[in-house]
Amino acid sequence: MPAPIPKRSSRGPIRDLKDLKAVKLAIETGARVEREREAARAAAVAKAKAEKEMFSRAVGPVKALPAKHLPGNPGRKAQLPAVQPAPIPVQHQLDELAVMREAISDGFDVESLLDTDEALSFRRPGMGPDVVRKLRRGGWSIQKQLDLHGLRREDARDALSVFIREAHKAGLRCVRVVHGKGLGSPGKTPVLKGRVQSWLIQKAEVIAFVQARPAEGGAGALVVLLAQS
Repeated sequence: MPAPIPKRSSRGPIRDLKDLKAVKLAIETGARVEREREAARAAAVAKAKAEKEMFSRAVGPVKALPAKHLPGNPGRKAQLPAVQPAPIPVQHQLDELAVMREAISDGFDVESLLDTDEALSFRRPGMGPDVVRKLRRGGWSIQKQLDLHGLRREDARDALSVFIREAHKAGLRCVRVVHGKGLGSPGKTPVLKGRVQSWLIQKAEVIAFVQARPAEGGAGALVVLLAQS
């Protein structure tokens, strides 16, 4: 059955487009989690079938035991428990997504924390300027990339939160986030650029970022340095 849609009792009924988008996102998230759960079930069944075939090849031909060797079981079949797929913590995943969404705000004043050079950069207090210079020169190899092209603001924010969190958990130090140059947007201005900077600053895992070099995306991307996990 589909994953349950999170209750909105704390915020009351849908009042505006923002609430409607939140409900739609919850539905899409539930559907995605359900697809992941079905994929996990299929993988478990396929694994069980492969193990059964491997066992059959290993032991070779077998001969059924006479009924007298299996008292109380005239069918002469072993009673094996059904294979159950590993449970997926659906509600836990939804709760984590909600926490990450609440943790970053669109109203954060990013300008007060950015360096004032022509290629806007950021570093946490206590990090020396050499960190930004080294990052800008390519001192760390880019280990993974997230492309936010074509995503709506809410989806881009959620995707960025998950990407940074998972990259940090995996022990990655340097990643690239592509937000685009806005060439296809009304007014030819980058819609996500400022928001991505603001969101990154609010992520504790991020200790610095700079605009990418021309060969790495230039003004359409940021190179992000993560804290050691």
